[in-house]
Amino acid sequence: MSTTQPLVLAAELAAAWSDIQAYHHDLPDLASPEALIGESSSACGTQLGFERLLHEAAHGLAAARDIRDTSRAGRYHNRRFLLLASELGLAHPVEPHASSGFSQVTMLAETEERYATTIDRLELALGAHQQAVTGDGGVLRAFRGPAGRHGSSGGGVRVKAVCGCGRNVRVVPSVLAQASIVCGACMQPFKIT
Repeated sequence: MSTTQPLVLAAELAAAWSDIQAYHHDLPDLASPEALIGESSSACGTQLGFERLLHEAAHGLAAARDIRDTSRAGRYHNRRFLLLASELGLAHPVEPHASSGFSQVTMLAETEERYATTIDRLELALGAHQQAVTGDGGVLRAFRGPAGRHGSSGGGVRVKAVCGCGRNVRVVPSVLAQASIVCGACMQPFKIT
């Protein structure tokens, strides 16, 4: 796994966030793009991509405007979230989901057109990152990791990672996504199995 991949992806996430800020001036800076790389929250979507970034930007606008846009420890997205998501060019279901509210937003065609170049750059970085993390072009496994904005202690589900000589460790995938963990015996990076 390339140790530069998380840095490249974090830089592309920060650049994409800046592109969103160009249209939404009160959107605060993205404090830690690295936190989005390994995090997966079922209420906010499990796939990292531009649509997910717009979803997170709606939460950013809520924070900047001191609007409470979620309840139930951040799982239920209320109508205030829905208004912010609409402002960012996201469509929403007519009726809220029983447990996550209006969290399942999707990008409108005009939003996709506005950010086409940004989306292309981010997808390239995500593809390179995914290949680096899985090592074989496979799909990253979904996990329910720490959700820092919801006050998590930073725990998260630990998965088994194995090196070339067969040694294994348990690690939160977001930690492994930040940089390679190299085995001291065989000098090969640990990979999630």
